[in-house]
Amino acid sequence: QVQLVESGGGLVQAGGSLRLSCAASGRTFGTYAMGWFRQAPGKEREFVATISSGGGSTYYANSVKGRFTISRDNAKNTVYLQMPGLKPDDTAVYYCAASRMSASASDPALYHYWGQGTQVTVSS
Repeated sequence: QVQLVESGGGLVQAGGSLRLSCAASGRTFGTYAMGWFRQAPGKEREFVATISSGGGSTYYANSVKGRFTISRDNAKNTVYLQMPGLKPDDTAVYYCAASRMSASASDPALYHYWGQGTQVTVSS
């Protein structure tokens, strides 16, 4: 069992930056691919970014490609999402997730563990 706890969300003006963190419990963090997803009010949960277990492979949604950066520190059992240049459309609850697969994946059905989410609000 893996427990995930997100932090770093908040209220920021358009153009501002936030860095989300997701701390994982357990000794097997380094074997899991990790992903970030988000859900805006009235919308379905959508993929944001993913990183393979070793950190060598990343993949982004088109909406954040070139703006957001996913990274991980396996020694600290933590995955990050650096979000510069935030837009009002980025407003959502952001969730991190862990997949027992090692390869990065954008399909939420491939993820086995989810955090409770952290709110990101971008004002215009």
